[in-house]
Amino acid sequence: MRGLLGLLVLATPAAAVTCNDIGHLGVSYTVCEVAASENLQLFLRNDDGDILGSFRAVEDHENRDLLFAMNAGMYHDDRDPVGHYVEDGVQEMRVIASDGPGNFGLLPNGVFCIADTLRVIETLAYQAEAPECTYATQSGPMLVIDGALHPRFIENSDSRFIRNGVGTSADGQTAWFAISNDAVNFHDFATLFRDRLQTPNALFFDGKVSRMYDAASGRSDFGFGILGPMVGVLDGGADTN
Repeated sequence: MRGLLGLLVLATPAAAVTCNDIGHLGVSYTVCEVAASENLQLFLRNDDGDILGSFRAVEDHENRDLLFAMNAGMYHDDRDPVGHYVEDGVQEMRVIASDGPGNFGLLPNGVFCIADTLRVIETLAYQAEAPECTYATQSGPMLVIDGALHPRFIENSDSRFIRNGVGTSADGQTAWFAISNDAVNFHDFATLFRDRLQTPNALFFDGKVSRMYDAASGRSDFGFGILGPMVGVLDGGADTN
């Protein structure tokens, strides 16, 4: 077995979302496993076009409880997405393929695409393929690209922050969302996905502002301003088709 299923033996039946704390290279992480059969969604605005900005606001807007949620991509001061963003099939922001300042512009970056399968796709490959994503969020840098770490990562870098991101299985049936509970550099964070979770592709969502919600453990991170794009699974959200 692979990923968390190979690392952790659960005595109870599999839940819609399974979150567990694990250690890797001396750093604690919370990792949540979500199957493609779950109704994984992105959330940004309410029906009036106003930014939701928090996990509680998502629940109030949807009138349903979240099982799991995480911030999912970089945003401007007004909380608009920095890069490509698609919600419920509607594109709000185009793909940004050029390099630039900051982590987003540290190419290669990528797109997390939610459709019948769950995929992390490098941005230029995403443009070439033009997949039909029900939801998509662009961020950067890529952490793992076809099994290799991002070429710009430095193994012993002292740039350490709380970081979060997502990796997907080769068959597109599973996504693993991870947030560090301790400060970590890019290199070591990326090896969590490559070596521990064995995801061929993984994408950085953000650092310093990283937050996660897990209903089962009662975790709901606070302490920062309103968020931009969020990803999550609502209670009762499994795909019954």
